[in-house]
Amino acid sequence: MGRSRRTLPEELLLLALDPATGTTAQPQSLDLGLAGAQLVELALAGRIAPDGDRIAVVVPRPTGDPTLDCALELLRRRGAPVRAVHWIGGPRLGLRQTYLSHLERCGMVAAVPGQMCGVLPTTRYQATDTAISREIRARLDSAIRTGVPPDPRTAALAALAHAVGLGKHLYPGNEGRSSRSRLRDLIRHDPMGGLVAHAVMDVQNGAAAQPRRGPASGGRQAASGARPVAEPARAVPMQPRRGSMARAVAH
Repeated sequence: MGRSRRTLPEELLLLALDPATGTTAQPQSLDLGLAGAQLVELALAGRIAPDGDRIAVVVPRPTGDPTLDCALELLRRRGAPVRAVHWIGGPRLGLRQTYLSHLERCGMVAAVPGQMCGVLPTTRYQATDTAISREIRARLDSAIRTGVPPDPRTAALAALAHAVGLGKHLYPGNEGRSSRSRLRDLIRHDPMGGLVAHAVMDVQNGAAAQPRRGPASGGRQAASGARPVAEPARAVPMQPRRGSMARAVAH
């Protein structure tokens, strides 16, 4: 997988970055969205595929992207398909900072040091090439306004943006209500993006412990009265702490 194309986690992070404050919108749900965006990117690269509400590795070959390959290897080690909601809801450390640092190394954002309350060191991030952010935003705007089914990458980006609550950040106020509604509707145009987006929302709603019932299992569970046993959440990629991560990041 070449680096000529920006990955979905990078695009989602650039969408969430507030140009006025240098902080990210929806920081808590954004962490979940970045983990979900990794799954969609791996699916677009042909490395994983949906298996019901689970994710299965179909081609374990590395993509060439270290962060994505870390996620792919952890999925491969599971052996069996993992539920998307458990993967996204698992503990993770520094995923957002990892992508911010990557965007900084690529020259797409610049780290701006500062202080919180005049004492605590903080780091804010400003986009250095606003044309990139405008191009990403234009793809969403076009899909929303034209009604033409978007390509899978844009559909997945829209689904993730809706799932993490970026709608009000991108299309604020009463005038943005219809755009937010259409952003939500784009979720149906990409099966993998839809699966991951629903998993992100399920985690936020506290539904990670309850598996979705399929037609085959629902009747059997109802007849026996047995409650489904949730599999434990597994860790997702934990990135090594770099020097820049020792500073507090303002979100």
